[in-house]
This record gives sequence, C-alpha cells and structure tokens, in this order.
Amino acid sequence: MKNIIKIICVLVLVIAISVILLILQFDKKKESNDAGGRNIVEEREKSDQEKAEEFAEKMKPKIEEHLHKRDIHHFIKTITFEKGVTINPMGDIMIDGYVNDEPEKYGFSASLQYRAKKIGSMSYDPDLSDRFENWDDFDPQVKEDFLNSLSEKEREQYLKDIGEKE
Repeated sequence: MKNIIKIICVLVLVIAISVILLILQFDKKKESNDAGGRNIVEEREKSDQEKAEEFAEKMKPKIEEHLHKRDIHHFIKTITFEKGVTINPMGDIMIDGYVNDEPEKYGFSASLQYRAKKIGSMSYDPDLSDRFENWDDFDPQVKEDFLNSLSEKEREQYLKDIGEKE
C-alpha cells in the first residue's frame, strides 16, 4: 500500500512539472512572436508617417499655389498649415490648414497622393469656398440672393473680402 502511494505521488509530481514546463515554453514562444511582429509593424508605420510628413512639406508650395489660383478676388493674405499629417485608409496623405489666421471660418484640407506625387483633392470650409466664387458666371439675382442671406455685418465683410467694397 505504501508503494502504491509513493508511485502515485511521483506520477502526480511528474505530471505537475511537465504541465508547468509546457506552460512556460508556450509563454516564451508567444512573447517572442508578439514582440517581433509588433516591432516590425511599429517601425513600418513610423517610416510611413515620416515619409508622409516629408512629402507634405514638399507639397505645401503646390497647395499654396492651388489656393492662390482659386482666389480670384485676392482675398488670401496668409496661409497656415496645421502641424502633423494623417494617412487615410485609402493611403492618401491629409494635411489641414487655414487662411488669414481664421481657422474656424477659412479652413481647408488637402488630400495628397504619394504615388502620383500630386494633390488629389481639396475641400474648403463654406465661408472660404464662398470667397472663391466667380459671380460673373451667375445671374446677378443669384448673387443678390446670396448677399441677402447674410447678416449686414457678414455682407459688408464679404464684399470687402472679394474687393467690391472698401
């Protein structure tokens, strides 16, 4: 009877040690795979972000040129770019900014295409877009209706901005 108890104790001890060793081995293997994969991904993302920021810096003069080309009334005095860029899920590099020190009213966003090395598209806040409008392309009544939709203060400012009032 004592021999059977000794054998059972030895077997339980061997099984316990084996299970502990298997668990430790599995954890070591898991840690090495996770850390290696994570480091590679973080390194790649960092280099993509750096490439995007460098490309955005090179494209800033073209964005400024594009804005001035749209600005037929010579409204833009200053152009400010916000710090940092983002890469959207489609791979375009997004850079934001604003004109005339008015980020709430006159903001813009440029979508840059890295592979094509060009500006993909640009979007403007409504107030900025209104300053780019060429009213010669419209019936005078359309312009009048637009001006009437503004408050008196906004209307005066708008007319100053497009050079029709001093």
